[in-house]
Amino acid sequence: MIPQYASALLISDIHLTPSMPLTAQRFFDFCEKQAPQAESVFILGDLFEYWVGDDAFINSPFQQEVKRALANLATKTKIYYVHGNRDFLIGSTFLKNTGMTLLSDPSVIDIANQKYVIAHGDSLCTADIGYQVFRRWVRKPWLQKLFLKLPLGWRRSIADHLRSNSYTKYQRAASASSQRNRIRTNVTLQACAELLKQHSSNQLIHGHTHLPAHHHEHLGEQAWQRWVLSDWDLDHPESTAPRASALQIDSQGVRYVDLIKA
Repeated sequence: MIPQYASALLISDIHLTPSMPLTAQRFFDFCEKQAPQAESVFILGDLFEYWVGDDAFINSPFQQEVKRALANLATKTKIYYVHGNRDFLIGSTFLKNTGMTLLSDPSVIDIANQKYVIAHGDSLCTADIGYQVFRRWVRKPWLQKLFLKLPLGWRRSIADHLRSNSYTKYQRAASASSQRNRIRTNVTLQACAELLKQHSSNQLIHGHTHLPAHHHEHLGEQAWQRWVLSDWDLDHPESTAPRASALQIDSQGVRYVDLIKA
């Protein structure tokens, strides 16, 4: 059944972690102040910097704080969640404890009588062939079951290693050819067109790329609009401008909401 509401706020790529306290506090404030004003909230993946299993949050004071913020918000508005590439192992235990409802990636939603296709966005980066192969493997249920049976410390070490390798490869690619790297790690027109055609839609919302913008695009005779959600980072002013925003949809249309100034 398609989620249908008069208003919604959409966010993604918060990358919550204890090492980013300002970003985390802005998320907690969002859950208390802005989010309850909408009928629904959609989190399109990468809520956490990484997730190695639902058993990990039980012994994590930080993740318990996130759980409480979401559970409190769930008593005021409906929360939906789409898995990201960093936290696709979030499972039924955490979802039940927070009151979030899991949606498949991609999904169709109806907000203010308009239909949108929503996705995390990593599956649309089809020019990055190596990542797509990796993504298909780590999403296999049998491999996830094997991983979740490993001791928690091992899982965290593996996650840290993968994050370190990913960052190193990104830095090397960016220094070698920033333009070529941006093309490889961004969504492709072909993937977006195919997805929207499958769902008979011309409006797409996703995160993942950290390149917030509203695009009018076309491929052949097919045309569509695409909104990209921002990542959040208020903790690294030395390397990037502070970022935190949401996409608001209601009877007035679609617009970005700056959560730094809010």
